[in-house]
Amino acid sequence: MKIGILTRNENSWCSAQLKDSFLKRDVTLICFRFQDLVARVGFKPEFSLDEIDVLTDLSAIIVRPIGRGSLEEIIFRMDLLHRLQRLGMYILNHPSAIERAVDKYYALSLLEENGLPVPRTIVAESADAALSAFADLGGDVVVKPIFGSRGIGSTRISDIDVAERIFRALDFNHQVLYVQEFIPHGDYDLRLLVLGRRVLASMKRVAASWKTNISLGAKPVYYNPPHEIKEMAVNAAETLGCELAGVDILQTKKGPLVIEVNSQPGWKGLQTVTEINIADEIAEYVLAKVKKD
Repeated sequence: MKIGILTRNENSWCSAQLKDSFLKRDVTLICFRFQDLVARVGFKPEFSLDEIDVLTDLSAIIVRPIGRGSLEEIIFRMDLLHRLQRLGMYILNHPSAIERAVDKYYALSLLEENGLPVPRTIVAESADAALSAFADLGGDVVVKPIFGSRGIGSTRISDIDVAERIFRALDFNHQVLYVQEFIPHGDYDLRLLVLGRRVLASMKRVAASWKTNISLGAKPVYYNPPHEIKEMAVNAAETLGCELAGVDILQTKKGPLVIEVNSQPGWKGLQTVTEINIADEIAEYVLAKVKKD
């Protein structure tokens, strides 16, 4: 059996962990980039990787971070995933789940509509609307790119002059202005890794500033979540259709809030605070899905 992994970097830590886990199960893992994939319409094979007929030779595909690209490239990549899925390929995560989770506004709106608590957020295309949002949200906000991860591009603003300068620049460059209330959180948040309908592992991400991303230097700390936090994480992942998800939760004076759901999560930090081999669990989950189908 062969399993594919779509990844920007086949030598990344997570990819290496998955390789080892599948090899232990006598399964070959084939790493490839979107740029390596050739699609055909009107004749076969519909998809190929060099000499590999993707639909015939691969039993499943695990999608790691899609990576940067032009609008045309990103749309094409999602088109590829949707067609692969329609033609019978098991994909983790489903393309629709990736699309929901990657769009912060769409994801947050779906979470709220399904009864999950989220931060107050205002999204607009004009600087004037964003300046009104700045005031409405208390004059202390976080501005985030609507598409993005690892905290890159997120900026905390508590000065009206700085807000106007940034909002005007974003407006001029045709960027959507995603303005979210800043919530005091003791410089830590919670990351829960959901697989299927269970929380596989969890941690506190403790930072020296308000940004709590491991990639920006936050430290993973063991955390045993209560039932209500686990349930919130599972419901958030399920709302977006994610079988595998990293769910970020803030504990606030008003209760826990779901901040974000990552449909292509890493787990290097999590692995240091759990005895569960996360890559092994993912491998077992994928193989069970393939055998079931």
